[in-house]
Amino acid sequence: MGELGAESLWVPVGREGDELHIRHLWVDPDGPPVLCVHGSIENGRIFYSNSGRGLAPFLARHGCDCYVADLRGRGASRPPISRRSRYGQTEAIVEDLAALADAITARRGGVAQHWVAHSWGGVLLSSHLARFPARIPGVASLTYFGVKRRILVHNFTRWWMIDLGWRGVHTLIAAVVGYLPARQLRFGSDNETRLTHAQCRAWVRDGPWVDPGDGFDYGAALQKVALPRCLYLAAARDHCLGHPDDVRAFIAESGEHPYSYRLLSRFTGHRHDYDHISMLTHPEAELDHFPLVLHWISQGRV
Repeated sequence: MGELGAESLWVPVGREGDELHIRHLWVDPDGPPVLCVHGSIENGRIFYSNSGRGLAPFLARHGCDCYVADLRGRGASRPPISRRSRYGQTEAIVEDLAALADAITARRGGVAQHWVAHSWGGVLLSSHLARFPARIPGVASLTYFGVKRRILVHNFTRWWMIDLGWRGVHTLIAAVVGYLPARQLRFGSDNETRLTHAQCRAWVRDGPWVDPGDGFDYGAALQKVALPRCLYLAAARDHCLGHPDDVRAFIAESGEHPYSYRLLSRFTGHRHDYDHISMLTHPEAELDHFPLVLHWISQGRV
C-alpha cells in the first residue's frame, strides 16, 4: 500500500465568482473515482479528518480515487456563507453538483463515478439525477448514509430538534441574522443560507418532492427513470435525522431501482448501535461497515 496523497482543489461555480472546495485523497490515482457529498449544516469533514480517519481515507487506502466536496459556502469553499449569500438548494442541485461531477470527469475522463452521500446530501444527489437523467449512465453506484427527505416519525427527539429547534428557533434566527449561523451556535458543523434552510424545510415537513425554486417535480421524474444501484445504510440509534423508517420511505419514493438496505445495529451483526453521525465517525466503523461500502463499490453487493 502506497502513501495516502492529499490535495485541495477549487472549482468555479455560479456567476458571482464562487468556488467549491474538493479534498482529493488517493493512493491509486487510477482507482474508481468516488464523489462524497455532505448533508445539511455540514461540510466535507464528515468524511475525513486530518489524522487520516474517516470513510474517504479508508476508501482511498483501498484503491479508490476520492473527491470530498464542500458545497457552496461550506467548509473551505469560497466565500463563506453570509447574509449576502443568495443561493439556495436549487443552485446546489443544478449548479454545484454538476460542477463537481464535471470536475472529476475533466481529471478522469469517462470513467464511471461512484457517489456517496450523508443525510441531505443524498436527497440532493437523487434530485440532480432526476433532473438530469443523462448523467445516470456515468454513475456506477450510490451509497447513502442516513438519507431521508421527509421526517415522518413522531417522538420527543423530532419535536425537540425539528419542530421546536430547526423549524421554529432556527427559522427565527435565520430571519434576524440573514443566514443560519449553525456553526457559531454549535448545533451544526457549518452554516446554511436562509434560502437553503427555507427550501429544505419545505421538503422535510412532508411537502411534495417539487422544487420550491422553479417547480420541477423530482418525484414524478424518478418514476420515469431508474437511479443507479444504491446501498442505503440506516443507523439503529438515529431517532430523527435519518430514522430507519424515514430512510425506507425515501427508498419508496425514489422509483424502481436496484438497491440494498442495511440497518447498522448489534441486532443485525454490527459492532454498535450507531447514530446519525457516528455511522461515519465511529473509530470502529473502518472495521465494521466501511468494508461493506468498499465491496458495494467494487463488487455491487454487500
